[in-house]
Amino acid sequence: MEMTNVLLVVDMLKGFLEPGRKLYCGEDARGIIPRVKRLIEDELAEGSKVFFICDAHDPDDLEFEVFPVHCVRGTEEAEVIPELAQYAGELVQKRRYSAFFDTDLDERLTGLDPDKVIICGVCTDICVVHTAADARNRDYAVEVPTDCVATFDPEAHKYALQHMEKILGATLVEPAASGRG
Repeated sequence: MEMTNVLLVVDMLKGFLEPGRKLYCGEDARGIIPRVKRLIEDELAEGSKVFFICDAHDPDDLEFEVFPVHCVRGTEEAEVIPELAQYAGELVQKRRYSAFFDTDLDERLTGLDPDKVIICGVCTDICVVHTAADARNRDYAVEVPTDCVATFDPEAHKYALQHMEKILGATLVEPAASGRG
């Protein structure tokens, strides 16, 4: 049986990664784009399945009581950034922090039975950590390349990485080990 990995590319969207957007994650987040590109290329070359996890909210979403209106379904903000849009991958639209909540991701993964689920993207402390938690709750082995996740809050980034490793049991992959450094 051939080894199958799944790569979840979380919220690498115009609404989070283009300057001037209400929820722009900042230059640190833009800095991961070349490494995420390389990760996608490496995983596709290995035969992994890639899913682009995309925030796609209804205009009256309750999340807008917590965060400004962003990534409304059908708007430009909800589109994958141009740097990554050309890669072969399936889109999964989500309306909450976790890629598993109210989506068909679980069914898609069950059919693939991956050896591990690799998670990259933004924001480390919001959608990445909630997606990692739900993947671990479904007993998937989770790997997070630390140079391929980012958020606007450095302290929250550090905390989320520690939480994923120590509490959720995810494997953190540092740049030197991943070959993407």
